[in-house]
Amino acid sequence: MQDILIKNVRIIDPRNHIDRTGDLFIKDGMFAESLQADDSATVIDGSGLCAAPGLVDLHVHLRDPGQTYKEDILTGCRSAAAGGVTSLLAMPNTIPTVDSPETVKYILDKAENADAHVYVVGAITCGLKSQMPTDIEALKKAGISALSDDGRPVENTAFMAEAMKKAKELHIPVTAHCEDPYLAGGKVNEGKMSELLGVKGMPAAAEDAGTAREIALAAAYNLPIHICHVSTATSAAMIRDAKKRGVKVTAETAPHYLMLTEEELIKRDADYRMNPPLRTEKDRLAMIDALCDGTIDAIATDHAPHSPEEKADFVNAPNGSIGMETSFAAAYTVLVKGGKMTVSQLIDKMSCTPAHILHIPAGTLCVGQPADCMLFDPDETWTVDPDRLHGKSKNTPFKGFTLTAKVKLTICGGKIVYNEIQN
Repeated sequence: MQDILIKNVRIIDPRNHIDRTGDLFIKDGMFAESLQADDSATVIDGSGLCAAPGLVDLHVHLRDPGQTYKEDILTGCRSAAAGGVTSLLAMPNTIPTVDSPETVKYILDKAENADAHVYVVGAITCGLKSQMPTDIEALKKAGISALSDDGRPVENTAFMAEAMKKAKELHIPVTAHCEDPYLAGGKVNEGKMSELLGVKGMPAAAEDAGTAREIALAAAYNLPIHICHVSTATSAAMIRDAKKRGVKVTAETAPHYLMLTEEELIKRDADYRMNPPLRTEKDRLAMIDALCDGTIDAIATDHAPHSPEEKADFVNAPNGSIGMETSFAAAYTVLVKGGKMTVSQLIDKMSCTPAHILHIPAGTLCVGQPADCMLFDPDETWTVDPDRLHGKSKNTPFKGFTLTAKVKLTICGGKIVYNEIQN
């Protein structure tokens, strides 16, 4: 494995309260104190760039197995690397569902040579149908790192409670897709835009009811829960209140909820349709406030690839948008450039804290830790061109947007997996 020396770079490591300019050393796949004075190391000039721990994305759909025409494990990780993501949590709504040790093994085996570390989420119920619980211990033995029925809520509350109890025993998180299915089913946020477009709306209450249930379970049983893709002001308020009461709840939101609103739907472009849907300006501002005050702990993408043919029909297209290549720049643009938080605080939300939630050795540049990091130019502006993105699918809601901060190089496990630095 090639040793790497990154010279004269701004080193940002929020976990260790480091923000200074210096040299970063990588030896045998680990961060090191120094390197031997010889010519064998790859030398990278980091002048004008920032080095940060690789991003940890807690919410990714790789579509593999079963829908590899949209994405697969290798192309998804290639896209991750281009966005500075070195660790990702792969959701279980594949075909077949990740509800058996065999499917877990398939994903982990295929991910061995990928450009990012893939952590697998095991399903809570078989086929995500809320009818029969999975064998969680067998899934953990096979290698899962978390539990969820993401893509759907766990409708059977007893199954959810038992999964939370078992997850605590096994020291893995449960991530919750919060939605009341009897209220849900719409295409866009219920309100002004759904009326204007003449399509069925999805009320904020569908998400809020689901969030309330998961918080209630966490409080009643004193168990941790992680709330996925928060998009409403009311859900954020409930999470804030729960934390004040000592409930063990963490939460994530996504860059599109920080930057975009339901107003984008006037384009009748299905790339702006996701679940939860884009909400109001009030909700968008509430997401920013919740991130800044610590109510929401992390930023994740909910990376959801779909083919152009599937996204061609605005009303009938599946929900979801891709996000790993744009996540850091989009969040940086709205939060750091927007004066809401420092770059160190942003990296904490996208790397350090997600690594802590997932219980993985990532989110730091500390000597002796695995060498997962990214270099980015904090001043470079760039326009998102879907045709230049690295995954199979191009359904980005940020197409044509000009963003600030560009990932220039990504190192995963001591290996350079993405590089656009001109030597």
